[in-house]
Amino acid sequence: MRSLNRVCLMGHLTADPELRQTKSGISVANFHIATNRFIKDGKEKKEIADYHTIVAWNKLAEICEKYLSKGAAVYVEGMLVNRSFEKDGKKHYRTEVILDNLNILTFKKTSSGKEEVGIKSLKDDVNDIDIEESD
Repeated sequence: MRSLNRVCLMGHLTADPELRQTKSGISVANFHIATNRFIKDGKEKKEIADYHTIVAWNKLAEICEKYLSKGAAVYVEGMLVNRSFEKDGKKHYRTEVILDNLNILTFKKTSSGKEEVGIKSLKDDVNDIDIEESD
């Protein structure tokens, strides 16, 4: 039987994407999105936010840095990756979404200060993504 590792999220960016280059010159962008869910607490309905780490590589990383900003609504698709690393002698664990499909639901403000609104779909072929371990 084959396996499936696919995640789809729709939410808002909690901060602007951070773009950097790996030692070999590959672009990588990291950003976080918040998704909201509601729970009942007695008779009261409470909204809870969950936060997700998104990692984009290559050209898609550069597009994220150029078009996304804090508060922008996005629909993202990708695969979940669990990784661990040591920092200060302590082992840390992280779950990330490796982005391969991005739908921008709201855009950055233009130079005139007017916000462009619309949907733009951007895909990256997973087979073309060269993922490097980086911290």
